[in-house]
Amino acid sequence: MNRAQAIAANLHDVRARIARAEAAAGRIAGSARLVAVSKTVAAADILAALAAGQQDFGESYGQEFRDKCSAVETGARAAGLPPPRWHFIGPLQTNKVKYVAGKVALIHSIEADDGLTEIERRVAALQPPAPQACLIQVNLAGEAQKHGAAPATLAALLASFARLVHLRCTGLMVMPPLRDDPEESRPLFAALRCLRDQQAAISRPNVQLAELSMGMSHDLEVAVAEGATLVRVGTAVFGARA
Repeated sequence: MNRAQAIAANLHDVRARIARAEAAAGRIAGSARLVAVSKTVAAADILAALAAGQQDFGESYGQEFRDKCSAVETGARAAGLPPPRWHFIGPLQTNKVKYVAGKVALIHSIEADDGLTEIERRVAALQPPAPQACLIQVNLAGEAQKHGAAPATLAALLASFARLVHLRCTGLMVMPPLRDDPEESRPLFAALRCLRDQQAAISRPNVQLAELSMGMSHDLEVAVAEGATLVRVGTAVFGARA
């Protein structure tokens, strides 16, 4: 089995896991979408995943994404493949916004007002400008080393979208502590869903909280059971990273 065949087989397995988790939770098939985490992954491997029917890919580093995006999209056109749908899932420093804003379908990792302001400025300068969809990353575990907005600041951050013309908040994201037992992530997944439901009941301009980005290779079943609409899976698709 060559590398492309292995990636295709891995994608088949991950999709089957998601489908089983949806069925077990009584959810509609396809209501949880796979984002293949492609950070540090070679363009050739992303093209192999595209050829196997995967469309959503998650990147975490602005300059890596800048350099890789063009190569992948050029390769996709040459191979007659649909273009990838990019997601930015890593911490987004203000000085890296220029590599991402307006170039990805969804930014998962908004955590503060200053990031919003710079994304708005960059997107507004595009010709033509187009709305940029965003998620707010919430640090529910309170880990000092983890990125994300504190739950107490979420309402104010959501309210900030009302003053921005070109940004839309479409949901929330969480990245729990890495634990051996997937069940240990369940309380945080459930808490994010409850937080989303509470905030979705409040009408705000430019805010429609439909998405929950949560779950990775080891705990996607628990995340789907708790309502994930986007699961971010890297290792189970592309193998362990160096």
